[in-house]
Amino acid sequence: MVNQKIVGRMFIVGFAGKEVTPEIKELIHDFHVGGIILFGRNIGTPAELKRLTSQLQNEAQRAGYDHPLLICTDQENGAVRRLGEGTTIVPGSMLLGASQNPSFAYEAGIVTGRELRALGVNWNLAPVADINNNPDNPVIGIRSFGEHPNHTADFVEQSMKGMQAGGVRTTLKHFPGHGDTHVDSHISLPVITHDMERLQRVELVPFIRCIEAGADAVMTAHVFFPALESDKDRPATLSKAIITGLLRETLQFNGVITTDCMEMEAIKNGVGTVTGAIEALKAGVDFVMISHSYSLQKQAILQAVQALKQGDLSIEQIEKSAIRIKDMAKKTFFETGPFLKQEEVEEHQRKMKNIYRKGITVFGGHNIVQIEKEERVLVVCPQNEYASLVEDRRFETRIFAEVLKSHHSLTGMIELANPIMKTDVQAVIEKSKKFDRIIVMTINASSDESQQHLIKSLLAYHGKVDAIVLRNPYDASFLLGAHQVIFTYEITETAYETVAEAFTGSTVLSGKLPVTVEGRGFL
Repeated sequence: MVNQKIVGRMFIVGFAGKEVTPEIKELIHDFHVGGIILFGRNIGTPAELKRLTSQLQNEAQRAGYDHPLLICTDQENGAVRRLGEGTTIVPGSMLLGASQNPSFAYEAGIVTGRELRALGVNWNLAPVADINNNPDNPVIGIRSFGEHPNHTADFVEQSMKGMQAGGVRTTLKHFPGHGDTHVDSHISLPVITHDMERLQRVELVPFIRCIEAGADAVMTAHVFFPALESDKDRPATLSKAIITGLLRETLQFNGVITTDCMEMEAIKNGVGTVTGAIEALKAGVDFVMISHSYSLQKQAILQAVQALKQGDLSIEQIEKSAIRIKDMAKKTFFETGPFLKQEEVEEHQRKMKNIYRKGITVFGGHNIVQIEKEERVLVVCPQNEYASLVEDRRFETRIFAEVLKSHHSLTGMIELANPIMKTDVQAVIEKSKKFDRIIVMTINASSDESQQHLIKSLLAYHGKVDAIVLRNPYDASFLLGAHQVIFTYEITETAYETVAEAFTGSTVLSGKLPVTVEGRGFL
């Protein structure tokens, strides 16, 4: 008889809420699931998160685990940030890349690792190793360190090493690359048609570098690579040629391989989550991730048990995966001490604030043109409804206006709902007549015609329009007539504070674009 706990350890599962659910207890006790993934829905205050992770580890110990339960989350920082109040806002990947200093990625990694570990999260699903060389990519973008392979590899490696030094396991994602797509795999199946020579020269560079430097885990991409996989529309996650052939055998990666969530549409609308789980295991992954549905989680585990009984999965492969998972888990912990002291968190915040100054960028490399003392400033804020499905939506654009007003009292604000209507644009133009300077914020305007219309109208009417590009730096292609353009690469309060300080003369910004925008950029 096949022991379902042997198979269960190859699954990562998620759940809703800040308390351990009966379903999760069942999956731990009856199936010995190997990992738990946490999202914003599970994370409250530091005390609440520590209680939850402690409860999960206690359940694992009561269930007879001989190693810690792997508890993971996507703490990429920047756009994808799961930790909440009481923790440090750490710069995201593209802002770090804009600093041109990989040591900052190491510093950010240590802070991230220390705070995750102190909260009982022992495995981070980061850093992103994708190269953002496609301006139309809807899901990677600012989650990447940049567009140049070696530049990106430098930052990925230092980020990984920093997190490891901070006390957590890390994950390179999304293998063999998700940067050159124009489709979000949360929604559909992307296709990358590059040949192997191109992949080795570009997409694989950060992965190879970090595998050689001691990568803990690699996450697969739900992306079809026809040059590597002959079975049409079979994504990398389900491809034995890619998982076993390329990653295990050619690149000699001996760590843990995990899928991305199998409930994403690229899998769900293809072979389906449960069948996809079996196909991924047959391809050679160690972990299958099913983040949301208890029904699908249990079905997939039981189906995998059946596949092992029938010989569709080999016990030798399962045992090898179990060893890899156990080896990684043994580098983690069942218990944590108290959360960091307030002065430690404050020191983290000071260090990260310095990186924000070094990464936030003024287009063209110029110093920011400061706001004059008597200048009346209107901030135009589109609501933050443009984020991709994976991103953090907690930070509102209107907060920047409030922060700037605390530095410069002659600041007004107008917030615009999505989509921006022509009547909204007319209202902005009318209100702008009372102000000397307009600051318009953009969120993926390069793919939003209503924002483009707003920008065009403001530039045509007002003689002094500054722009703050909050996400996709390629928005700058619509801002060539602006007075000045500032790139924050993320929507976070620390980024807002840093820009407000620069506008009012108390700090200097020195970042450089890590991607090419309208002929200007890293290369």
